[in-house]
Amino acid sequence: MCRVPVTSLLVCLWLAERSHCNSSLQDSMRELHNGFAVRLYQTLSAMENNSNLIVSPVSVSLSLALLQLGARGNTLAQLEGALGYNVNDAQVQNLLLRWRADLGNSSRAGGLWLQQTCSLFIQSGVHLLTHFTQHAATWGDTTIVRANFSQPERAAQNHDEPWPFQAGSSSGELSGSGELQAEALWWGHGLQVALINTVAFRGVWQKQFQFTNTQNLPFVLADGTPVKVPMMYQAAEVSFGQFRTSAEQRYTVLELPYLGRSLSLQLVLPSERKTPLSSLESRLTARQLASWDTGLRRTKMDIFLPRFKMQEKFNLRSVLPAMGISDAFNPTAADFTGISEDGLYVSDAFHQVRMEVTEDGTKAAAATAMVLLKRSRAPVFKADRPFLFLLRHVNTGSILFMGRVMNPAAQAP
Repeated sequence: MCRVPVTSLLVCLWLAERSHCNSSLQDSMRELHNGFAVRLYQTLSAMENNSNLIVSPVSVSLSLALLQLGARGNTLAQLEGALGYNVNDAQVQNLLLRWRADLGNSSRAGGLWLQQTCSLFIQSGVHLLTHFTQHAATWGDTTIVRANFSQPERAAQNHDEPWPFQAGSSSGELSGSGELQAEALWWGHGLQVALINTVAFRGVWQKQFQFTNTQNLPFVLADGTPVKVPMMYQAAEVSFGQFRTSAEQRYTVLELPYLGRSLSLQLVLPSERKTPLSSLESRLTARQLASWDTGLRRTKMDIFLPRFKMQEKFNLRSVLPAMGISDAFNPTAADFTGISEDGLYVSDAFHQVRMEVTEDGTKAAAATAMVLLKRSRAPVFKADRPFLFLLRHVNTGSILFMGRVMNPAAQAP
């Protein structure tokens, strides 16, 4: 996708009608967010071969936006090139903060739970600039943690307790969670700066699947091997559409809303059984995602969807350079003089995400009953082979989670 420079995004500031300007900026930002999400997913999918995959693009992009606040020179240019915008611009920053507030309000709605955390671990003794810490403190759930990475064994033994850090009202530094701090040590030693973000979601379907309708049915893996998995079923009126890729490959999109309809899960399935999911993954674009918003129609359908549970941990240090962000990890090239004058670079960047889809949408467990389902004349959406999924925020269009199910029976790590 062709990136839109920030200058062109903000041309509308000169327009007389401010409401039209804000709308244009929001639409451009949505396309940039979705473009980043697709590129991040495609980069990961190429590295992860045929395994299950899940990532939270919005969590990663917000973490990179945090780094933008302190990046300068070519380091800033690479971050801006990957994201498509510069968070140092007041208009962009205000829009992102409003989006975060909107996501936070949705996560506190009845039946939904969404938790995002972003922590920046910095070696004790590094002097941080007040301007950066003040901005980071206002950046939602971001925490800046002083850590002594030179004593990993001692810290790991006491990971249930907060690490020592220097907190002062003038610096805006905050304590981080013991769990995240332990993760920093678990993944690497000798760190100078570690950026860690986590996200977890739990939701209730607007219309729940009934446990008594779940059956053990075959799911055909990419190599043609069938495996029996608990397959949920319901008949419902949902948003459904049929689309084509640039290579004329047909695929279907079905949208299942969560309680309150502020969040929804979109399921993407190749129409032809012989079409491998990888050919659809490689041709996804932000423009195609946008077409779904206008191309879905309300349809009464029989829906078959396997239960699945995923948890992933990524070291983004091997992923982000493939997307053009390399200087940030290079001790000699990194320029984070907006954070500190001590010559910082990003030692590691970790991302952890987990998600579970069940009959009621929550993590509740229940016995499965074998039943026979009556056939109807309604069209059928049957996810009995590898498929993509996107969990999206309806108002902003933000992609909270994006992934694929290659084998629902695979155990989450």
